[in-house]
Amino acid sequence: QVQLVESGGGLVQPGGSLRLSCASSVDIKSIYQLGWYRQGPGNGRRPVATIRNTGGTDYAKSAEGRFTITRDNAKNTVNLQMNSLKPEDTAVYFCTAEVSYTSGVKNYWGQGTKVTVSS
Repeated sequence: QVQLVESGGGLVQPGGSLRLSCASSVDIKSIYQLGWYRQGPGNGRRPVATIRNTGGTDYAKSAEGRFTITRDNAKNTVNLQMNSLKPEDTAVYFCTAEVSYTSGVKNYWGQGTKVTVSS
């Protein structure tokens, strides 16, 4: 079992920045891929950014150039630095971990942290 706890959400003005953090209950070096998804009002959950244990990253087009995902193996956290925020970034942001077991792959989710971009 992997427990994920997000923090760092809040209200920010357009053009501002926020840093989301997700703490894992297990050593993240054992986790193949960590990521952030978001779910805006009336929308389904969509990927924002992912990072593999090799350090490779992928970003949604809407996040490229503005968001940066990092993982801190010493602290067992995955972070999302969000800059130049726009109102359309308003959503609940979820942390996710993809773990490989001999029986298959399992995805774990945090409870989410709300980000509101508004003046």
